Amino acid sequence: MHSVLVLFANGSEELETVSIVDILRRGGVNVTLAGLQAGPLRGSRQTVLLPDCTLDEALTQHFDMLVLPGGQPGTNHLKADVRVLKLAQQMYHAERFVCAICAAPSVLATAGLLDGKQAASFPGALDPFPQVRRLPQAIVEDGKLITSRGPGTAMDFALTLVDHLCGHAKRAEVEAGLVR
Repeated sequence: MHSVLVLFANGSEELETVSIVDILRRGGVNVTLAGLQAGPLRGSRQTVLLPDCTLDEALTQHFDMLVLPGGQPGTNHLKADVRVLKLAQQMYHAERFVCAICAAPSVLATAGLLDGKQAASFPGALDPFPQVRRLPQAIVEDGKLITSRGPGTAMDFALTLVDHLCGHAKRAEVEAGLVR
């Protein structure tokens, strides 16, 4: 079974986070939602989520994919956390999937992973990073880097992640169950 680590900080986008966790779990993926700190965390729209564990606890495990939701100030918290930047770099260099949505592709850019790469993001999130080739598509894949634009693309983004981990048939099955 594939394993995915989804990070959540105070101020992260709840719609993206819950959509990603839910759809991956529907696909049979083992998903760990890790908080940057212990206890319940409040998202960007004031919804409180209780992560499965802390990032420190998650760092002792192996994951096939890392996913970063956006939202503010959650993205800034992820960007400022050396553990997050190091983990993203390690996963990328180990040729595992590193994925981000909304403002969170800026975390990958801060980690130096998007230099000369194509990416999607929330409008303006990648403006400080001219070395990134920004594309207007809802979802952009560049090797094992997968990025997306924002809350409105969260379901398609999550289905793309299911597709990569579990195949087209599982993606179709999960999508059919969503009655879209």
